[in-house]
Amino acid sequence: MTATAPRRAAVLGHPVAHSLSPTLHRAAYAALGLDEWRYDAFDVTEDELPSFVAGLDAAWAGLSLTMPLKQTVIPLLDHVEPLAQVVGAVNTVLFQGAGGSRVLVGANTDVHGLVEALREGLHDRAVATAAVLGAGATASSTLAALAQLGCSSPVVYVRALSRAGGLMRAAHRMGVTPVFRPLDAAAAEIVRADVVVSTLPPHGADALADDLAGAIEGVLLDVAYDPRPTALSAAWEAAGGVVVGGERMLLHQAAEQVRLMTGRPGPVAAMAAGLEHQLAG
Repeated sequence: MTATAPRRAAVLGHPVAHSLSPTLHRAAYAALGLDEWRYDAFDVTEDELPSFVAGLDAAWAGLSLTMPLKQTVIPLLDHVEPLAQVVGAVNTVLFQGAGGSRVLVGANTDVHGLVEALREGLHDRAVATAAVLGAGATASSTLAALAQLGCSSPVVYVRALSRAGGLMRAAHRMGVTPVFRPLDAAAAEIVRADVVVSTLPPHGADALADDLAGAIEGVLLDVAYDPRPTALSAAWEAAGGVVVGGERMLLHQAAEQVRLMTGRPGPVAAMAAGLEHQLAG
């Protein structure tokens, strides 16, 4: 791929107006001198996705996908990378080749984002015990990230076990063995974990934050970042724990997308500066 050629990329989702991906990718293009590259956001539903992807021309380098499209896109792809396949979620589509030989490749950079964000808080500490709040697509990526960090038997806290089937199947494909517990038990138990990752939606962990008890030494990554800090993050830090903001996961997964789409290393510092400016505003 010629990095200086005019290329396009975008984030797709429904809703998508809140996405910070345009801020991150545009900051990367500016830092890399890719002045002719363009990054947009499109509100695309699951039903609209097949026709949208089919209508993209040769100028397209890739797509970022947010909910609810991370599973919907899989049947539309020519190839799914092994990590995305076992996780069961694609958040990145790469357009490779040209013309009639164009190939659509699905990848997952959420795992990379989680690993790098957690490493910022761990500072080379080992991860013996871990807890995951929630059982959605991000929880599947979290299980893969925790396995890379050395913990293959985390405790997963869910509201209803009946809704965790997809996560259970993903765990089986990964070869990890999570233990499932009711979310109501989390407040009393997660304080002893080396790492806690909340994949709950915004305000989904607020009640849990009110019930935290005891001193905390572990690292929390709350993938929700609005408001900043979240109620759980504020309570965790007040009890002595280390907090990594959910925006750091966004940053690192986007930097990996930039690398995959442009062939250049994602300029993390420049992207972080753009992200902080956007969030501060």
